[in-house]
Amino acid sequence: MKHVVDGPYFEDFTVGQEFSAPSVTVTDAHATFYSALVADRMRLPLDRHLSHRVTGDPRPLAHGNLVISLVAGQTTYASQYVKGNLFYRGLLLKRPVYIGDSLYTTTKVVGLKQNKSKPGRDATGMVALEMVTHNQDGEEVLQFWRCPMIPCRDPQAETGSDDDFSWIKDSFTQDELFAALPRGWNLQHMAAKHVPLLTPDVKPGDEIEIGPRDTVTCAPELVRMTLNIAYTHTDASRSYLGRRLVYGGHTIAFALSQLTRALPNLLTVVAWRGCDHLGPVLEDDIIGTRALVRDVIAAPVGGRIYDLELEAFAGRFDAESKELKQEKVLLQKILVWGA
Repeated sequence: MKHVVDGPYFEDFTVGQEFSAPSVTVTDAHATFYSALVADRMRLPLDRHLSHRVTGDPRPLAHGNLVISLVAGQTTYASQYVKGNLFYRGLLLKRPVYIGDSLYTTTKVVGLKQNKSKPGRDATGMVALEMVTHNQDGEEVLQFWRCPMIPCRDPQAETGSDDDFSWIKDSFTQDELFAALPRGWNLQHMAAKHVPLLTPDVKPGDEIEIGPRDTVTCAPELVRMTLNIAYTHTDASRSYLGRRLVYGGHTIAFALSQLTRALPNLLTVVAWRGCDHLGPVLEDDIIGTRALVRDVIAAPVGGRIYDLELEAFAGRFDAESKELKQEKVLLQKILVWGA
């Protein structure tokens, strides 16, 4: 008997369907590899002694974006055939994750919408997925929605699926944001003793232009580390570009890493109102970032929440002109907590 292992096509999804994934214990190896790939300078995940003094927990704090990447990878059974992940919405990191914590994620289909037919284009559809993650103690860590575009098994399919996605959460009340902030952290220890790390006094409406850029390397390695099994990221023959498509979390990680150079006393990620992938990213693309400050909110537990719009641009050299041509590839509405 022959057993074929493959991912679901658009016709295979039904609203209410649920998928599970292998649980993952966050380790020092995850943290080290993530740091090596994206060079994020967020201080608490880098310094376990500082983390202990600030959080009061002897376990090192895991980087919030590492946690999000691992959870996103856990959700990819449903999107193995993905042509592109169109958006993330309503992501809220409800409690900190420490090295040694385990992540358990359930993915649920909450909407299906087939794309309009066009001559010469095979049928595809959008699958709205809701993800909820708990830790080993049953505490809810993370919730969010995302939307992969999936091909139909039948290139001429007419499924009739036309669900409304407008209800998907894309905002948070101030109370929801404040409830996600950990209690009891001592932010006084964030004052640097040797080399001052000064956070600019940014105000709503300010723009932050980040000069340093990063070249995407080791893209499949990050995919594998996060258990992401979408074909397009590791198999060029499954990509509509004929080249491996870089996992969107890689671009997101670079954008946040570059932001930490501008805001060096960031503590953790709090939430994403939304995150849209506007264009493809390929290995060796050069990623640059700029930010618009939408709001700065005093947090009741100390520090400030920065409400930002991050734009990331992918640059690649034109083969003929040898000039670096840039394309906007990411728009992320992110909220981060800083001392």
